[in-house]
Amino acid sequence: MATTESGPNGRRSSHWFGASGRSGMLYRSWMRNQGFSDEVFDGRPVVGIAVSGSELAPCNAHLSRMAESVKRGVWQAGGFPLEFPVMALGETVLRPTAMFYRNLLAMEAEELMRANPLDGVVLLSGCDKTTPGLLMAAASVDLPAMMLTGGPMLNGKFRGQDIGSGTHVWKFEEEVRAGRMSEADCAFAESCMSRSNGHCMTMGTASTMACMAEALGMQPPYGATWPAVDARRYAAAQRAGQRAVTLIEEDIRPSSIMTREAFENAIRVNAAIGGSTNAVIHLLAIAGRLGVPLSLDDFDTLVRDIPTLLDLMPSGRFLMEDFCYAGGLPAVLAELGAALHTSAPTVTGEPLGAVVESGSAECHNREVIRPLDNPFQPAGTGTAVLRGNLAPNGAVVKQSAASPHLMRHRGRARVFDSPEEYYAVADDPELDVDADTVLVLRNCGPVGYPGMPEVSNVALPTRLLDEGVTDMVRVCDGRMSGTAYGTVVLHTAPEAAVGGPLALVRDGDEITLDVAARTLTLEVADQELDRRRSAWTPPAPHSDRGWSKLYGDHALQADQGADLDFLVGASGHAVPRESH
Repeated sequence: MATTESGPNGRRSSHWFGASGRSGMLYRSWMRNQGFSDEVFDGRPVVGIAVSGSELAPCNAHLSRMAESVKRGVWQAGGFPLEFPVMALGETVLRPTAMFYRNLLAMEAEELMRANPLDGVVLLSGCDKTTPGLLMAAASVDLPAMMLTGGPMLNGKFRGQDIGSGTHVWKFEEEVRAGRMSEADCAFAESCMSRSNGHCMTMGTASTMACMAEALGMQPPYGATWPAVDARRYAAAQRAGQRAVTLIEEDIRPSSIMTREAFENAIRVNAAIGGSTNAVIHLLAIAGRLGVPLSLDDFDTLVRDIPTLLDLMPSGRFLMEDFCYAGGLPAVLAELGAALHTSAPTVTGEPLGAVVESGSAECHNREVIRPLDNPFQPAGTGTAVLRGNLAPNGAVVKQSAASPHLMRHRGRARVFDSPEEYYAVADDPELDVDADTVLVLRNCGPVGYPGMPEVSNVALPTRLLDEGVTDMVRVCDGRMSGTAYGTVVLHTAPEAAVGGPLALVRDGDEITLDVAARTLTLEVADQELDRRRSAWTPPAPHSDRGWSKLYGDHALQADQGADLDFLVGASGHAVPRESH
């Protein structure tokens, strides 16, 4: 099925462009119709530029312009750049959820990298699932690779105040439903929220995963925080093109960068920045592609001594543009210091701590990036991993976004089998709920929805909003947007659709949440749960064809990264056999 990894001149691409006879003529001839001259076939490194840009993915729509800057850098360094499109997963418009297609992007990008005459790649991403999807692909193929994300939008501005994408969507919705904001004002605020190219400027999943790429060593310093429209991002893209050629020449691959130490760094950085719980699933999936041992519990045990340093929405006040001007991620790395593996390698060729040791990683705004001795939130407020008879394989809660008074709570369950079922009655003034009720939303996991959507933080019932209630405990097998907030238990595993305990909960059952004890308990006797389990029948599959069937048959659970079971583990970049 495959030949050796290197061609006659030591480059993988020379299997194509350095081939003799009819085969070489075919490969070179058809490339010439784009106007390439003889020199590009002289054995120089071929750098693929994976572009996830599309007008259907607004966060990534500007990536083709960034690709032009990458090409300049590749040419300058003596390489041959070739841009190629990959799936654009726009979380904001794609249904049922972009997460449903993350693994498909990873599989498509992996096969494109392997099947084409590429010696290395630059990955251009932005929106939530494109960053982990492309990192998963790069991990599987293990060609020299580096990432550059597209950057956040400029701060939203509405009537003299900064507003955050996503975060203020939830807030404005509640204001309108509570009668404190008019529909007209809300409509006007839409255009004030998204006023430039780029992804969410809150510490949502897009910003979180950009920071994770930088913390893992796969993105150059400051790459996560420069705004999308900042000229420095395009200068960084040009340098990325130059650096990609060096990565190929020195044979530096993702497997040598994304080590166990790199993942530990990323997990700790995620806690320090108040990052999205979605990073848990994505980092588990990336590690799985590399064979790096990483477990759900690592996301709890590794961060108990890490405080939240960033005062950013949704947990705080500021936005990504402010984070950039305050010093970006290197300033956070400098604060964390000894808590990190600073010798971990990066795509720059220098260890992670080099930017700190150089003295350039300064903080310029202590309101945005707080010092370790005066953090925004104390240690122990990061992601907590819960277990118990309601989540035997684990569930997570983002403590920094939750309400302190609900961190230990017991209440009766009100169960809904879908978001649609809940929203059909959410405005009913007679809905049988109170402030102590635990809203249970199920069938939203990887198999159940399908794709594990960001629906867990359902808006509060109108009758409770009218009473001034601002938060309540919600338990779900789905995910929550990184831009959202609230006391929401997420990723409950196993999910209801595959027979997890969440499927057995009934209205009126008592549920106890104890975050300090890391437990989530359904207060129902084991004998009764066994009786309910024996009467449970699985829901019908969503589809008997195509991607939906493949996904439903092979998606792993949240605690395993929700990858496809047959894609776990690297498969390498050996050249596919010739077709002529």
